[in-house]
Amino acid sequence: MKVFSRKMFLTAVLFRKGIPGKQWIGKYRRPRKVTWQMKRNMIKRLEIEAENEYWLSRPYMSIEQERGHATERRDENWRIFRSLQTANFPEHKYVADHLNHLNVTKKWTVS
Repeated sequence: MKVFSRKMFLTAVLFRKGIPGKQWIGKYRRPRKVTWQMKRNMIKRLEIEAENEYWLSRPYMSIEQERGHATERRDENWRIFRSLQTANFPEHKYVADHLNHLNVTKKWTVS
């Protein structure tokens, strides 16, 4: 049997000619080495997340201040939205306007 380096894994023993398929994807993929840059980036992300949790745990407004603080702004935005929607809406059309051309020969007085 061949002598393998210290960094071998089971598939190298089972499949003597190498790993079947792609070595970086799939169920039996080769694991990536964790580098110091990967560790540094992970620590940086965890520190940012811890800071976000710190600031989110301390509310800016109390519950009483928060209740209804944006109703006026939300109502104004809704009025602007509705006016923009109705500005492009066509004006009302009535059946009488469509059928008015049929009243050319109609007599209104009885003679």
